[in-house]
Amino acid sequence: MKVGVVKETLPGERRVALVPDTVSKLIAAKLEVAVQTGAGSEAFYMDEGYQKAGATLVPDARAVLSQADAVLKVQPPSLDEVAALKSGAILICFLQPSAQADVVKALATQKVTAFSL
Repeated sequence: MKVGVVKETLPGERRVALVPDTVSKLIAAKLEVAVQTGAGSEAFYMDEGYQKAGATLVPDARAVLSQADAVLKVQPPSLDEVAALKSGAILICFLQPSAQADVVKALATQKVTAFSL
């Protein structure tokens, strides 16, 4: 299973869904982890830390989203991000179904299983 993490795009969002320490635990559990280049920089987690933990760095968010079996984010995805998700993928993030019905509908159309934190 491939887990993907992309850089958050919401203005002011500095968090990242996975830190290098957690990446190393996922790698030890025999999962693949793909992290968008710069995904952790706003939270002071540099790309080198992700590489040392065993993650593959990917320069493009779309490539991460389209190849990952499970995507971890902090904020809800944009409609463009949903469109890039692999059909049948799993998404774990803060979702706001009552405020973003269009995103929830798009996730259902993509056959994405979404879990809200």
